[in-house]
Amino acid sequence: MTTMTGADIVLESLKKIGIDTVFGYPGGVVLPLYDRLPHHPEIHHILARHEQGAGHAAEGYAKASGKLGCALATSGPGATNLVTAITDAMMDSIPVLFITGNVGRNLLGRDGFQEADITGITMPITKHNYLVMRPEDLAPTFAEAAHIATTGRPGPVHIDIPKDVFIEQADFEWPTEISIRGYRPSSRGNPAQVKRAAQLIRRAERPIIFAGHGIIQGNASEELIEFAEKTGTPVVNTLLGLGSIPQDHALSYGMLGMHGSYWANHATSAADLIIALGMRMDDRALGRFDDLNPNAQIIHVDIDPAEHNKNLEAAVPIVGDVREVLTQLSEELESSTHVEWIRWIDDLRRDNAESYALPSGSDLTTQFAESRIAESIGSDGVIVTGVGQHQMWAAQHMNISRPRQLITSGGLGTMGFEVPAALGAAVAQPDRIVWAICGDGGFQMTNQEIATMVDERLPVKMAIMNNGFLGMVRQWQELFYDNNYVSVAMSQPDFVKLAEAYGIKAMRVTEQSEVDDAIAEAHAHDGPVLIDFQVKAEGNVWPMVPAGAALNETIQHAGEINA
Repeated sequence: MTTMTGADIVLESLKKIGIDTVFGYPGGVVLPLYDRLPHHPEIHHILARHEQGAGHAAEGYAKASGKLGCALATSGPGATNLVTAITDAMMDSIPVLFITGNVGRNLLGRDGFQEADITGITMPITKHNYLVMRPEDLAPTFAEAAHIATTGRPGPVHIDIPKDVFIEQADFEWPTEISIRGYRPSSRGNPAQVKRAAQLIRRAERPIIFAGHGIIQGNASEELIEFAEKTGTPVVNTLLGLGSIPQDHALSYGMLGMHGSYWANHATSAADLIIALGMRMDDRALGRFDDLNPNAQIIHVDIDPAEHNKNLEAAVPIVGDVREVLTQLSEELESSTHVEWIRWIDDLRRDNAESYALPSGSDLTTQFAESRIAESIGSDGVIVTGVGQHQMWAAQHMNISRPRQLITSGGLGTMGFEVPAALGAAVAQPDRIVWAICGDGGFQMTNQEIATMVDERLPVKMAIMNNGFLGMVRQWQELFYDNNYVSVAMSQPDFVKLAEAYGIKAMRVTEQSEVDDAIAEAHAHDGPVLIDFQVKAEGNVWPMVPAGAALNETIQHAGEINA
């Protein structure tokens, strides 16, 4: 048994749970921890330029690697600046350990300088959180926190540590086992429920699979494909489920939902059985719940029992790890096909292919630029997006065909996610090319993290889709508010000069003919690159399910809104 300071216990604990990279920002109460960092060279600290950036970088790291991410901040505003990233991780089930310092124990609750009740603030946005009041409790807390963050439904866990706990000494004792009363995630599906589900699948004539983020998080892509092929069942994806099945697979029909494909949405509405795998059954994917598909029975597989029957009643809810449950289901079922059903969807896709086609003409559009980036990197690259029109077009046109290829903010829809998450992804995947697809609005929220890329020599390629608008908000104002544009036109800095001020290579592209050369030049450069794509100002994302509409009310162009 070794006696050491609380700060050393924290750093030893991080090593024990497999964390070798911490995205952080120092401040007064965490200085005892930073003071000890040089004595623990196994842990690489990456200095963000804002705590929110540190949090999103930790998310990008976790999403790209499948491992536990880690972000560190000081008390008060340092801690509260993490809140958006914590909430984002909670909504998208991302395993991240958030560590904050706080004022000394004798000052807690006395409104001391830079004090905030961060455990109270983060209680509803974390899977679990802790305020550690004794140095001897640090090691078991970190062991437990890592276990909670990475098992069951993954998610963020927060640990708050008063300054003097970093300084006090205690014996370092690492627990030999983790046992948490009331926390027993079930990985294997109930056999009786699995048999009931198998009976419904056998009887179904028009089954469809909803493949959600749980397929990616649960490393269940192979099992999904094997199950779909064995049962002859078409697969549609949620936004965060993209990559769970290659888009050129015969049973893959792309994304459903608000900006999903016309055929995916109408196939969902015509199915007689929905097999939902690792998804929250949320409104963005499913539209108006009451009218999703009243004629279909639902099998819902999710490791979190709280998600069952929350938004839609399932005929057969199965609690369990989607990878294990898919294996169980496959063992119960014989091979089958649904030739007529597949042909019907294929015909629907063929007859409505123009709704996903690139815009014709010579204008430089976001869709064109993104499709060319996708063509240049194939499925080997990592694509990180912000939130808005460029995100939806990336989902539609960038051929996401591999798990962890797409990193984006789904549930919370966080503008500004792209730049810091891309740097985190680049740390996690140094052998893959990482592209940040940025909106001109979101880019301005967190672009200071370019400095972090420069410091860390991370060769992230940033593509700003610069249309001079908050594009998705403008689209809604055009279509549903009688073209009443209010606070959506944005004056922009010179993004090329901004990038050059950070010391990175930058280019401006205004014509389609310049796109491929700019992408090639970006790939040839061994450092960060920014390309300012000055795209068409007022393009709209189609297809679209208007807010409050059902999936079978998908519209393919503006003329259908009031038709």
